[in-house]
Amino acid sequence: MNPLDMLFIAWGAITALLICVLIYRSALSTREGDQIFLDASENTMANEQRAIVARLQKLSTPITALAAISGALLLAMAGFWLYQGYKSF
Repeated sequence: MNPLDMLFIAWGAITALLICVLIYRSALSTREGDQIFLDASENTMANEQRAIVARLQKLSTPITALAAISGALLLAMAGFWLYQGYKSF
């Protein structure tokens, strides 16, 4: 198995993981409402909203990291492909 194939497999796995995390974030954000709870009896709903917002904020770092890794692997694949083309020229 040549290095370009290994890079392609790694990029595919990282990108698939990134897509899964983005779908999860999308599912969480649909449950988040743009409501302000003023009544004390609705405190549990406000706590649920805070928990959802906290999860959404925690996901921003992994999403950024996975996107950066995916982009770097894509650039590495393009560079290696160009290098192989130049070498066989």
